[in-house]
Amino acid sequence: MTTSNTKKNILVFAISDHAEAMRVAAGLTIFGHHVSCIFVDRHIEENAETIENAELLELCEIEPLSILDDANMQQINQVQFRAELDKSDHILTI
Repeated sequence: MTTSNTKKNILVFAISDHAEAMRVAAGLTIFGHHVSCIFVDRHIEENAETIENAELLELCEIEPLSILDDANMQQINQVQFRAELDKSDHILTI
């Protein structure tokens, strides 16, 4: 069995469970991967769990993005969304 030290660009789509998507995105940085997190279905709920996980993203230097107009994060347009897709080696939908 060989071990690959190749760092990957991983894109996490936060769709059904925003809190879990943020936890997974933060966890993937442990392996040295570059991780992006895009919220695509609805505005993020402001509750204790999502606030805590948003702090995790900040600690891991992941800037949350959204295709929606959300005051809590940067909104991206179709061109920026496509650029995120194009630079990703792997995509996770959570």
